[in-house]
Amino acid sequence: MLLAVLIVGAASFSPLFAEGGTLWPVVIIPTLMFFIVTGVILWMTFSIQYVFYQDYLFVKGGPFRSRIPYEQITKVSPTTDIFTGYRILSSRDGVEIFYKTAILGSVKISPENKKEFISEVKKRCPNIQDLK
Repeated sequence: MLLAVLIVGAASFSPLFAEGGTLWPVVIIPTLMFFIVTGVILWMTFSIQYVFYQDYLFVKGGPFRSRIPYEQITKVSPTTDIFTGYRILSSRDGVEIFYKTAILGSVKISPENKKEFISEVKKRCPNIQDLK
C-alpha cells in the first residue's frame, strides 16, 4: 500500500518540478489528484469486510461489493496469486472463492483466520467441490 501511495505521489507531483510549480493549476490539480487517489486506495484497504448472512456471503472493500449466494459457490481454495482477477484482499495469503455468477470467475479475499473462514463456507455451501 505504501508503495502504491508513493507511486501516486511521484506521478502527481512530478509536474510541479517540471513546470516550476509557480502557477496555481500546476499546484492545485496534482495535489487534488494525489489526495483523491490516495483516499480511494486507503478506503479500499481499510474497509474490507466479509460477513456471513443467512443466504449469502457479503464481501466489501471500498466501493466494491459482492453478494455471493451460498448455492452459487462451487469451490474455495487457498491462493497466493494476488495480481490477477477480481480481488478484495490486503495480504498475499488469501482465499479464492469460485462461484457461478462471478464476472471474472472468482473473487480473491484475505480473511484473518483462513482455516476458520473456509470451514464456515463449507458448512453453508451445499454445492461446494474440492475444498482444500
